[in-house]
Amino acid sequence: MTVPKFKIIKIEAYKPGKSNIGKIKNITKLSANESALGISPKVKKVLNIKNINLSRYPDGGAKLLKREISKKFKCDFNKIICGAGSDEIIQMICQLYLRSQDEVIVPQYSFLMYRIYAKIVGAKIVFSKEKNFKVSVSEIIKKVTKKTKIVFIANPNNPTGTYLEKRELIELRKKLRNNILLVLDDAYFEYMQNKNYKSSLDLFKNKENVITIRTFSKIYGLASLRIGWGYASKKIIKAMNSIKPPFNVNQLAQIAAIESLKDKKFITKSVKHNTVWATKIKLFLEKFNIFSNKVSANFLMLNFDKCKFRANYVLKKLQLKGIILRSTENGYNIKNKLRLTIGSSKENKKFIKEINLIFK
Repeated sequence: MTVPKFKIIKIEAYKPGKSNIGKIKNITKLSANESALGISPKVKKVLNIKNINLSRYPDGGAKLLKREISKKFKCDFNKIICGAGSDEIIQMICQLYLRSQDEVIVPQYSFLMYRIYAKIVGAKIVFSKEKNFKVSVSEIIKKVTKKTKIVFIANPNNPTGTYLEKRELIELRKKLRNNILLVLDDAYFEYMQNKNYKSSLDLFKNKENVITIRTFSKIYGLASLRIGWGYASKKIIKAMNSIKPPFNVNQLAQIAAIESLKDKKFITKSVKHNTVWATKIKLFLEKFNIFSNKVSANFLMLNFDKCKFRANYVLKKLQLKGIILRSTENGYNIKNKLRLTIGSSKENKKFIKEINLIFK
């Protein structure tokens, strides 16, 4: 049977963190940077309301949600766009801006979806070197050519957990040509307690050549509902809306996102939990010569170079006990490292217990 020809895209598909291990039950999943505390009680309450009408299409413009975002982050309603996860925002940016042979700069160890969506539309991916697993402004500038169209950066970065300081972000935007779009992914900004850090929304709210991306999948715990948003100039948002699917964000996602933004108490609790446990786990692992990045987001990249065991050995030992971490070899090509999500208190205690058993 003849099959209509399709475009061959030479690309390695995104592989999410594992969710199961054979027949092992009661899995402790610390591989996907999901919320340690789940969702806000306010969200649970509103999702139990019986009169949500699922037979009607959702608001295609997500007006109530955009109004809540505008109020929460003191930003312009007309410069916001919502997507089915921040992934869809990245996809729309690439569709809107990139043509075949345009160049996109991404740090060598950055979130995989930047390169995937850029490649799909035919752009060339240019990798900038990192220094000690940290994004380097000077290395990005070295890679700029006449064909450079977009620079993608997650800050803090996934999977390394490192970040650019406020002054470094400002320096980068100044050194890039004005017609190069800087896309800054704030996926983990809520967790950041570091004094030298500033979110891209706070820094570049009025810039015409910066897009900020944010998500409800991390601290808000709405990963399953797939919802994120972007912030840019009115001109860019208008163009993105012209290619946006008509009902891309479902009704439950919009309702849950609105309620999650209102629950300041839950966010404060989540940030405190993350800071306390990340610090505790970091210090605990150092006893076994397993080192990591400075506490920043809701994960740590564990370095086994000075440890008596290899990363893969520890990974497999933990899997036998039903604990899943993320190997950084697949996709990122970072050897002898693991990414550990900060989990609930129960999950973190189980992880600590099993590490102790492995090493003793």
